[in-house]
Amino acid sequence: MPQLSNVAKFLKALADETRLKITFALTIEERLCVCDVAAIIGTSMATASHHLRYLREHGLAKSTREGKLVYYSLADDHVHQIVMIAYEHSKE
Repeated sequence: MPQLSNVAKFLKALADETRLKITFALTIEERLCVCDVAAIIGTSMATASHHLRYLREHGLAKSTREGKLVYYSLADDHVHQIVMIAYEHSKE
């Protein structure tokens, strides 16, 4: 049996509804700043930042700084595919 602990961590990161909303939003928009994410999920910028940091630390998102703003995007196309497959599956 292969080591699956990293897969479990990946899925745990997506198991939180707020983080899943963020990753889903990032499948629609290529990149979002913290203030945009906060508006989308209806929370404070501090809460949005916390969730984005969690996603980044677990390899689901990446960040780039432009001046004072930090923009987030999905780490790679695999994350996009997994979120979209899960969404499509949930509609069945």
